[in-house]
Amino acid sequence: MGKILVIKNKLEMRNIIIVLLVIGFNVSDVVAQALDDIVERRLISERRTLAYQPLREADIFWERRIWRVIDVREKMNQPFSYPEEPLFKIFESAALTGDIALYSTEDDRFSTELSLEEIQATLYKRDTVEIMDPETLQPTLKIVDDMINVEDIKRFRVKETWFFDENTGQMRVRILGIAPLIEVFDDNDNFKFEKALFWIHYPSCRDLLAQHKVFNPLNDSSLMTWEDLFEMRFFSSYIYKASNVRGDRIQDYKEGLDQLLEADKIKEELFNFEHDLWTY
Repeated sequence: MGKILVIKNKLEMRNIIIVLLVIGFNVSDVVAQALDDIVERRLISERRTLAYQPLREADIFWERRIWRVIDVREKMNQPFSYPEEPLFKIFESAALTGDIALYSTEDDRFSTELSLEEIQATLYKRDTVEIMDPETLQPTLKIVDDMINVEDIKRFRVKETWFFDENTGQMRVRILGIAPLIEVFDDNDNFKFEKALFWIHYPSCRDLLAQHKVFNPLNDSSLMTWEDLFEMRFFSSYIYKASNVRGDRIQDYKEGLDQLLEADKIKEELFNFEHDLWTY
């Protein structure tokens, strides 16, 4: 059994540190790291997600597939761009370490998983920069690979399924996938189009999202995770596509203000469906 060292005063503490420095010990082994909080937060790191309630195919009376867009520039969606831990950064780090799988944007059915090389090609953008040669003092061109700037991710797509569960008699919703969007510009910095980088299978990454906190604008002490945010639907979004025979988006058959009106119409149909099943 080792002896317990009791430090009685500051002078004794200083002498011990000097001795440890002389014999090659690190002061950080003796002095604990400063805590930037009033308590040590462990609730999130120890949290585990609850499995979804079992669902039988026979219990699904009605179903509708919906695609939404979350714009992080909206006030309610500001936590998506929280500088300490933005959502895209969580996906990026987990994908590079192999903790989660990324899927191709060729379709949104999670049919093609990206390899590590494809993930790196997606997350890194190649650029040419001019550097100064220290010997010749002449400018030279060098090709560098830069990580995608988190601030360039301004919107996310969300794929979800709304269904009526006969077992509980409720209209319910489950998120299936999330895709970050990035804007593409030409050589003259003119906007060309917006594209999805990859798809994330949401049910497979719930445990990951439950281990990362999200900023709670209402209470700093009430810790909330990304999994909480999505399950409680604490975000603002609009519908840009609903399942249809041709697979068209709203913008393919509506223009201008009519697109917003059509999106609101689909939303009203979802909320009214359950209400119309009951008689009073």
